[in-house]
Amino acid sequence: MYSTGDTVVYGTQGVCRIEGTQTKRIRGEYVEYLVLRPVYDQNSTVFVPKKNEKLMTKMRDVLSAEEIYNIIQELPEKDPIWIEDDNIRKSKYQEMIDEGNRRKIMLIIKTLYRHRIEQEEKGRRLHQADEFILKQAEKLLHDEFALVLEIKPEEVVPFIMKQIDVQKK
Repeated sequence: MYSTGDTVVYGTQGVCRIEGTQTKRIRGEYVEYLVLRPVYDQNSTVFVPKKNEKLMTKMRDVLSAEEIYNIIQELPEKDPIWIEDDNIRKSKYQEMIDEGNRRKIMLIIKTLYRHRIEQEEKGRRLHQADEFILKQAEKLLHDEFALVLEIKPEEVVPFIMKQIDVQKK
């Protein structure tokens, strides 16, 4: 179980610190909540009802630096997971993001980066839904990687590229 001061990844909110608990009266019933503060958005607060198992399972431990390096090292070997049908792709990618598996999220990013390059070569742009998924995936992964690796979120992509280049040599 998590406690005050712990850092977690919560659903699509990203990296959060647990600030404590708070009891609120909802429809005459007292409900205890975990109070989460997104690390990179101090103006936001997330309340998670402690007795709501479905919402509590959206809380995951932050990866270790070793786990992050392993994910990065595996990336060049993984094939993109492009799905031709726009609606199926949007649904499947969102499902993968909601699942919270960072390897799958990294693969979504790789796939959409490649597709973006292919589209630009044809003078086109990514579909709006793909752009939304990409931004969501990047935020989740970049915030977590930045926190663990003690770098800024905008430094994550150059860091990953450098790690991949070092690996090739």
